[in-house]
Amino acid sequence: MVAAVAEAYRRDWAVVLSTTAQLTRDLDLAEEHTQDAYAQALQTWEATGIPDRPGAWLTTTARNRALDALRRDSVFRRRMPLLVTDETTRGPEDALDDDRLRLIFTCTHPALSTDAQVALTLRLVCGLSTPEVARAFLVPPATMAARITRAKKKIAAARIPYRVPGPDQLDERVSAVLEVVHLIFTTGHTAPFGADLVRRDLTDGAIGLARLLHLLMPTNAETTALLALLLLNAARQDTREADDGRLLLLSEQDRTRWDRRLIAEGQSLLTEALLRRPPTRYALQAAISALHAEAPSWADTDWEEIVSLYDLLLQLWPSPVVELNRAVAIGMRDGPRAGLDALTPLLADPALATYHYLSATRADFLRRLEHWPQAVTAYREALALTDNEVERTFLTERLSEVERNL
Repeated sequence: MVAAVAEAYRRDWAVVLSTTAQLTRDLDLAEEHTQDAYAQALQTWEATGIPDRPGAWLTTTARNRALDALRRDSVFRRRMPLLVTDETTRGPEDALDDDRLRLIFTCTHPALSTDAQVALTLRLVCGLSTPEVARAFLVPPATMAARITRAKKKIAAARIPYRVPGPDQLDERVSAVLEVVHLIFTTGHTAPFGADLVRRDLTDGAIGLARLLHLLMPTNAETTALLALLLLNAARQDTREADDGRLLLLSEQDRTRWDRRLIAEGQSLLTEALLRRPPTRYALQAAISALHAEAPSWADTDWEEIVSLYDLLLQLWPSPVVELNRAVAIGMRDGPRAGLDALTPLLADPALATYHYLSATRADFLRRLEHWPQAVTAYREALALTDNEVERTFLTERLSEVERNL
């Protein structure tokens, strides 16, 4: 029963919350009654069995609890304006009728800071716990809890509308939304916590939102490129773990099992995005992913072109994570010594101080150079910063391998 409720949480949380928020117009109330509905499911489903449509059951339960609370609440009339809905103006959401889209545009309103936008979306749209969101931002859970609370209060105080913006506002709003959708996907692509390498509820949810945004803005090159990127990366999800649960690197994956339908769709969308305007950040990332998808084998990967694309990406989107990925590509193209040299300046970057991929990448270069004592230290650093069990198992095995050479 617990597993069924957990699955419903992963699959339906955003829909239940957003539909309840449409009624309460108060994010705190909506979250409270959504949590109550899941708690009720643990008791009721044990006695009556799992309903045929768990999401519908949870939505109905959450809405009924919210209605009861609002009827009892003497401040009902005062609460109703907290989340404003525009009942008179028809917008794109009328055709899409997707409450998740309304919720994500509310969470990414420009009145909020970028960090607050992303944090609130991860908490409310994706249902991540506050500690999980804190991990994504590399801050203490108490700090993140306060940030999320402030963001919800600002939505209420500023009377931010609970709707998809009209066509005249979409262009200025979409970049923040795309950034959040991308982060949702990357958070699910390698889960920061737990026993699962991939959280498909997050990756599938992000792709679903990207498809909705593409439907909403079919001629927007940035939206098209993001969808291409997510599809190209998702095409490799099923081959990232061996049958025994071991992490498989890109060089070890069975490329015949990659989803060619997703790859073809991603490539088509990428071509479409590149024809419309100069390449965007997401288009360049998608182009890198497409090169991996097109290579018939690891040995045939065009590392020269991948490094060139990372050079362009750094110009458009300067980021220490992009520099790290570029260093990996240099190490593949020119050897581990060149990769290690490219990596060394990043060791002093405070933004990467707790980023375990920096230590893991450095450890791999040192291992390939047979610098065993330094590699051991780097692997231990990476393990200390890693909470995903699949990644921890991989790093532990590599550490043992290196220690045998001391």
